[in-house]
Amino acid sequence: MTRSGSVTRKTRETEIDLKLEVDGEGEADLNVQVPFLSHMLELFTKHGLFNMTLTGKGDVEVDDHHLTEDIGICLGQALHQAIGDKYGMKRYGSMMLPMDEALVTVAVDMSDRPHLEWHADIPSQKIGTFDTENVHEFFWKLALEARMNLHIIIHHGHNSHHIVEAMFKALGRALDEATRVDPRVKGVPSTKGSLS
Repeated sequence: MTRSGSVTRKTRETEIDLKLEVDGEGEADLNVQVPFLSHMLELFTKHGLFNMTLTGKGDVEVDDHHLTEDIGICLGQALHQAIGDKYGMKRYGSMMLPMDEALVTVAVDMSDRPHLEWHADIPSQKIGTFDTENVHEFFWKLALEARMNLHIIIHHGHNSHHIVEAMFKALGRALDEATRVDPRVKGVPSTKGSLS
């Protein structure tokens, strides 16, 4: 059985259809009005070995904020749906990932207790036309809606594109590890007997 989640979101600012398969092959079919975010999500999908289809449009004539934030919301909700009761799941995952001169660590706990720990000053305010302050907004909404504990740390780096790319790739790898089913895990991976 494929673990998947599907979310449709329509507001006066954005219109999003997203489907995520956790047990995938790294296939992305993305039609997003924010090219930089689309590129990052393709990398996330590829390196996490997920499958994702996504159509996202919004009021990008204002700026990219609303669409970026709402895609983070939808991806988090789809991920939360996909992992379901978490039975047999590893729960934790982490990745320290280099991207040229940049080095980033991402660690996740699918604990059902949302938190973002952000130690990630991005050097430039823009990557092309994309406002880098939206990166934090995306990850915070993703962590909130996926109900996961997410830590992102930049160890070093000076190229903003490399840094953000390392974040998305590392998140894919960390989530691939955390969501993987381990036959040794009986029930949910918690001494409380519940991750909800």
